[in-house]
Formats: sequence, structure tokens, C-alpha cells
Amino acid sequence: MFSHAVIFWTKDGVENATEDLIAGIEQYLKPIPGIVNFHVGRMAPSHRDVVEQTYQVGLHILFPDAETQSAYQTHPLHLEFVEKVFKRVCERVTVYDFQSAGK
Repeated sequence: MFSHAVIFWTKDGVENATEDLIAGIEQYLKPIPGIVNFHVGRMAPSHRDVVEQTYQVGLHILFPDAETQSAYQTHPLHLEFVEKVFKRVCERVTVYDFQSAGK
């Protein structure tokens, strides 16, 4: 399995940035073929110091393998999401990709 975790920081001053980002992720990214599991949501507040809490939206997508994730990156819906949503509402993004041990 191949995990693709994305952490988004939205731009200050963009009205409804978090809501628009989540809606855009659902509209453009969720329908892309090959996804095994899809989870998007807002940052969950925590009392624990080790929990990152400066971002607004997190996305985790599970793919069967790295090749499927690579195809996802160049899929027209992904490219459209970047142009129409991401660039408009996001100031920063961090991606964590990891695969099953032993692969």
C-alpha cells in the first residue's frame, strides 16, 4: 500500500478558504480512479504538544501502489484542482508519502 498524506495551510484573507478547499478536494480529487481509501478533514485540536496545529486541512489517500499514486498526480482532475482551488486558497502545503515496509 502507498499512503499520500497532505497538510494544507490556507491563505489569510481568502473568505471561506477552508470550506472551499475541502469542497474542491471532494469534487476534484475523490473521483480519481485507483483510490483505496480517502479521508479529508479539518485540523483536530489537541492538548498534546507534539500535535501540529497550525494547518487548516488534512488529506490522506491510500493507493494500492506507488504507480497508482503517480498516475493520480498527473490525472486531469488533480491538475484542475491545483489550478482552480489550491493556487487560490493555499499558502503552503506539506506532503508525506510512505509505502508498506519491505517494498
